[in-house]
Amino acid sequence: MNTTDAKRVLETALICAQQPLPVREMGVLFNGAVSADTLKLLLEELQNDWTGRGVALVHVASGWRFQSRPQMREFLDRLHPEKPPRYTRATLETLAIIAYRQPVTRGDMEDIRGVTINSLILKQLEDRGWVEVIGHRETVGRPGLYATTRQFLDDLGVESLDQLPAMDTTAEQAAMLGQIEFGLSLSVETDGHAGSEPAAVLVGSPEPDGSQPVNQPLPDGPNRPESVAAPHPNA
Repeated sequence: MNTTDAKRVLETALICAQQPLPVREMGVLFNGAVSADTLKLLLEELQNDWTGRGVALVHVASGWRFQSRPQMREFLDRLHPEKPPRYTRATLETLAIIAYRQPVTRGDMEDIRGVTINSLILKQLEDRGWVEVIGHRETVGRPGLYATTRQFLDDLGVESLDQLPAMDTTAEQAAMLGQIEFGLSLSVETDGHAGSEPAAVLVGSPEPDGSQPVNQPLPDGPNRPESVAAPHPNA
């Protein structure tokens, strides 16, 4: 099979896929006759082919996918004018703490935020597939250790935790929460319709206990502090 035909097969498979495709799965398209290195070169060529269009081929944690570019959001939103309810700042901060300090227990999160974290917040994040319990700390009560999932990285549009920006200052912390809010809407506004650019965030209700976060800094940089577990079970 020549390069043009191989790229056409890859392009078709990626456009039709409901989830990001890893390179190993793409090899099945060619019965193993095309090496992983060749596939990666073809994917890079496809990326260049789609330059300047409204849709881009991107590499996320779970593999490769097509998605619309941010500039198209204004127009695509007209197809779905209903805006989803938004997550509370408390929920976004909890998610950010898990992302930057994982693996962490609920007690760790409460120490950082300075308030009690309602269990419904963690359940929301688990139900959305963004966090999971990957183990237990060997201490009294053996509390669960929370970490982010590949789905979180996919919905945020990054390949790994290393690509998360630093949070050394209050401004950077606010920017990071904004990025999470912007990026994670992929699975909110489309919910099952793959290939849409992340838009505005998911959603939830205010904290049931009515608590408000104190003005306490979120975890500081670097991007992957020492407390981040490696490797993650999903890696």
